[in-house]
Amino acid sequence: MHTRRQRRDGKLDDQTLLLLAVNGLFVMATALSGTYFGIYIWKASNDYFKLGWFTLITHLCMGLTFWIAGNAAKEGNKMILLRLGIAISAGFYALVLLLKGSAMHYIWLLGIVQGAATGLFWLAYNVVYFEATEPDNRDKFNGWAGTIASLIGIVVPWSSGWLISRLGGEGGYRAIFIASAGVFLAAIATSFFIRNRKTSGNYHWQWPYHLLKQRDSSWPKVMGALAAQGVRESVFGVLIGVLIYVQTGSEMKLGNYMLLTSAVGFASFLCVGKWLKPKWRYGGMLAGAVALIAVILPMFAGFSYTTLLAFGLGASLFFPLYILPMTTVVFDLIGKDEESAEKRVEYVVARELALNVGRIVGMAVFMGVIYVSQTPPAMMWLLLAIGSSPLLSWLFMRKALLAGEKRKGLT
Repeated sequence: MHTRRQRRDGKLDDQTLLLLAVNGLFVMATALSGTYFGIYIWKASNDYFKLGWFTLITHLCMGLTFWIAGNAAKEGNKMILLRLGIAISAGFYALVLLLKGSAMHYIWLLGIVQGAATGLFWLAYNVVYFEATEPDNRDKFNGWAGTIASLIGIVVPWSSGWLISRLGGEGGYRAIFIASAGVFLAAIATSFFIRNRKTSGNYHWQWPYHLLKQRDSSWPKVMGALAAQGVRESVFGVLIGVLIYVQTGSEMKLGNYMLLTSAVGFASFLCVGKWLKPKWRYGGMLAGAVALIAVILPMFAGFSYTTLLAFGLGASLFFPLYILPMTTVVFDLIGKDEESAEKRVEYVVARELALNVGRIVGMAVFMGVIYVSQTPPAMMWLLLAIGSSPLLSWLFMRKALLAGEKRKGLT
């Protein structure tokens, strides 16, 4: 049984630090190559649809993996799932190396492998994250996770862009894909120092549907908020990097963009994680959501490296205000009592399925728009519409945010 520990000082113990290390290595390996994989496909095809199909298949397989693997996480060893997810991620880049220039013709296969790898890792990671943290140190953990990811974003994508530019074309991409596989293996080695906490009971396959029917609970709206979060993630995760490359024709320029925006994100995650109190989550998330919409507006002056950079810097500055309250409150809901904690695997699966529904919807809208028009105005209005979803997340999360404050006696 999972025993809820009271850590009143809010400190992070050795297990949370190890989990931060595994997360950091996984993020580093992904940043080495993931930032440029979309460019790799784009250069081979000059086709937004290829990118769209890859992303859509990835999200579909990720959601299916979450749901099916939830049974193994609940009734088996979740650390094996975590290591398997990392190993398949390394295998993904090995497969890209094997396919070489013909990779674009196997988008469906690459999407399946990427979806399975990502689903296995994040399912296991999020369950372990819930088990290793408590309400009083979850904000701090999330802040540090975001800070580490931003610090990695300062150094790693820039280094990849420099390497691609220095080695040129296929040789540069081969080097970063090999490096990613090596870092994934280091993450597997580190994961062996994290304890596997046993779960009890049988896996509830229909739990996400069960939560949606609970009209008297916070979960239907929370799942709506998560879906809205996923809408933005899928489209912006694919499109912004490609737009920068289309405007500049340079991987190094994309590396510079990542360096600058991640530096801002590093400082913002550090500050928000340290100073955002539970009683400020409601207003903080609203401010972050509105700001994330406002920073899209400079792009209506036209797509250029300058306007895209202005967007990136603004989004990096305000994103922690939006995402940290949302993430923390959702996991606080999972651990609100012993009965909920016993269903932690099912809750994590429900959370991830909701996110993936949003990602699939967002990518389907993206593909529908570019099928009709790929002109800059169409892209701008698409980004504004998709980029307004954080406000929808906040509208869904309002009651949960306020209820979280009341449970802590802060209002």
